[in-house]
Amino acid sequence: MKDLLNQYKNANMIRTTKSAVFITSILLLTACAAPKVSTKLDAAKLPENFDTQRKQVAKADFIPLKTETFFKDPKLEELLKKVIAKNPDYLIMQERILIANSHLKVAKLALLPSLDLVADVSGTHFGKYTMEGVGNFDTNFSQNITEKQKINEKLSPNYFLGGKVSWEADIWGKLSNRKKAAQQRYFASQQGIRLLQTRLLGDVADLYFKLIALDKQAAIYDNNLKTQERALDIVSAQRSVGKATELAVQQFNAQNNNIHAEASELKLSIDQTEKALLTLLGEYGGKIDRSNDFLSGHLEVLNQKFSVDSIIHKRPDVSEAYFELLASNADAKSARAAFFPTVNLGTYAGFNSFSFNTLFDAGSFAWQLLGGLTAPVFNKGQIKQNFYVSNRRQEISFLQYQNTVTTAFNELSALLHRNEAYEDVLKYKMNEINHLEIAVNVSNDLYLSGYANYLEIINAQQNKLQAELDFVNIQLKNAESQVLLYKALGGGIN
Repeated sequence: MKDLLNQYKNANMIRTTKSAVFITSILLLTACAAPKVSTKLDAAKLPENFDTQRKQVAKADFIPLKTETFFKDPKLEELLKKVIAKNPDYLIMQERILIANSHLKVAKLALLPSLDLVADVSGTHFGKYTMEGVGNFDTNFSQNITEKQKINEKLSPNYFLGGKVSWEADIWGKLSNRKKAAQQRYFASQQGIRLLQTRLLGDVADLYFKLIALDKQAAIYDNNLKTQERALDIVSAQRSVGKATELAVQQFNAQNNNIHAEASELKLSIDQTEKALLTLLGEYGGKIDRSNDFLSGHLEVLNQKFSVDSIIHKRPDVSEAYFELLASNADAKSARAAFFPTVNLGTYAGFNSFSFNTLFDAGSFAWQLLGGLTAPVFNKGQIKQNFYVSNRRQEISFLQYQNTVTTAFNELSALLHRNEAYEDVLKYKMNEINHLEIAVNVSNDLYLSGYANYLEIINAQQNKLQAELDFVNIQLKNAESQVLLYKALGGGIN
């Protein structure tokens, strides 16, 4: 008898071993058939320094930007705070971050078992010539059952009240990589809102500086008109005594009307620029309170040390591209894990009865343990397609990241050159204006002395007007360059 039991046990062990070997073989074959995630994603090394010609020796370490210290204009600072609070695009981006956070929470919960509370009620009429029908008929004639255990043959009810638990074992990292992808995209969305904020602040600063430039040019026109009117009075007086011609008077009148027309066009530009800025602020109308001159602390920033790697990788556009690259890599790994078998575990427990009166009896309590292994064999190439697409998206994300880094470096390097160059341009232009101011005064004196004609006065005044307008335009370009530098250095939070 013992020999028979031992033979039976040995036979069971052999069958169990064969089953384990068979299952393991399936797993190994599936693992060998799975393609590899692309690893040829080496970014080009950044240069150690920016190509800059700045003569000043940088001593202080770079400090992350803040708008109030970079622009140093309290009125602009108020506008920047307002645009963050009211701009619709920025508020929409905040909602998208909440959506990304929701996706992350769902991805985290996917790693946990799921629990469902179930209440099932059904009723079935089994045919006379079915296994269930014959079985129920015979059961009711059994001497081993009580009246409570007899089954209604016309309509056999089935009641279940309990809970079901299911869990997919994340052996190959499919779910954890999905979670990682969602997490990296959440980080990317945070960098995306930083990028949007930087762009919004830059757009507001650009329009604000444009308004200052237009105000300064309007003041230049007003001052020039006063000079022109004085010259017209002089020519008109000389015409009355025969020392000037009607042609000279008409030339000065024409010049004055031209300046009036340009000044009126300038007022229209001021109104249009104010409306554009109000739109960014999410307001319907009003006036923009602004300073009389350009204020900036960007020169202090330029006197700091620039660590290429740290500055470039702190930019929101570079950080966003980097997190998207990490997310696409996790997607590719998750898609690869789909080639491997899926292990599902589960259980249910509750009250199950064919009679409502006995549903909550102790004898109605039922439970079951479940376990399953599913290995993909033929699914019309869907898994291969998903993996191929995920791998290609990873390659695209890498190329986009590399392009963003390259653009960021060259952009910042060019802006450092640009800011240095404008310092000299503004200095030379100011000297030009000073010389032309003297020329206008000299031309008036020479005209009264008879050593110059009216055309020389007009020409001197036109040159001075144009030089002053050009100087403001260069100031505006310099301010715009500062805004671009602010963006290129990664922007800053209020």
